[in-house]
Amino acid sequence: MSVLSRPYFHDEQAAFTFVEGIIWPQGPVCPHCGGVERISSIKPNPEKRVRYGLKKCGQCRQQFTVRVGTIFEESKLPMTKWLQAIFLMTASKKGVSAHQLHRTLEVTYKTAWFLAHRIREAMRSGDLAPFGSGGGAVEVDETYIGRNPDNQPKEGKKFRSGNMNCVMTLIDRNSGASKSIVVDRFDAATVGTILSENISLEARLMTDEHPLYGMLGYAFADHGRVTHSRDEYVSKQDRTVHTQTVEGFYSIFKRGMRGVYQHCAKKHLHRYAAEFDFRYSHRIANGYDDTQRAVKALEGVVGKRLTYRRPDQWAQA
Repeated sequence: MSVLSRPYFHDEQAAFTFVEGIIWPQGPVCPHCGGVERISSIKPNPEKRVRYGLKKCGQCRQQFTVRVGTIFEESKLPMTKWLQAIFLMTASKKGVSAHQLHRTLEVTYKTAWFLAHRIREAMRSGDLAPFGSGGGAVEVDETYIGRNPDNQPKEGKKFRSGNMNCVMTLIDRNSGASKSIVVDRFDAATVGTILSENISLEARLMTDEHPLYGMLGYAFADHGRVTHSRDEYVSKQDRTVHTQTVEGFYSIFKRGMRGVYQHCAKKHLHRYAAEFDFRYSHRIANGYDDTQRAVKALEGVVGKRLTYRRPDQWAQA
């Protein structure tokens, strides 16, 4: 029996029941008034348009389904295809391209592209707990990928890392979680703000020899550095001082961005970074198999609408 043979991947009613069990574990909640009492189910009428999972709130008298207030709202796609897409994106270590989703799900490329971005929005974490709490080690590094349209070299000048998009990643060794941030300017002010907002002052900071980290590392309980320019990747004095974990994360991130997605505009890069962070933070080593990872993504669909146009841009579209 295959994972993809489960009923909620093929039967629409089973799909709604599965999603309701995750989003409403204590029973239905009206998204209009927040009521939990006197909510009744409306049976589908085969003579009219069938609306699976339709309910009515006895307090505000509004009708709703589990789609309302989630990334599924206003979508014409069957819930079964949403669940298939979520499973494919969460189970694939390096991601799934919109073209692959378009072919597999038999939807248009435009639908597949927007579908993938909505799922990435559900993967985005809102955790505020600082990394390194309790004196744990936090690895920090940066990488460069793609072309930065705001900073292209002048005619006759060489293309350098400063002309690329910069992504800065923090990894908490204790929790195994990662957090990646697209950085407009890799300078002391920007990096200092990111470190202070995301890392506990009692943490052990682990970085390479970049001078910016040397300037800012004093703020933390300990700062271990390795000098890559001298072929030092693990400190001989203290074997816990290295950045091997974050470099391993980047190896997956770059393989996915270059081999699967191939091109990403800067304005969308933060969503792709959130996707790789989600899969890395919920990998097998952290106790999540493919099904549990998909369920975790489903738990994040509430309150994260993503529309084609913002209301204030409607007249300009």
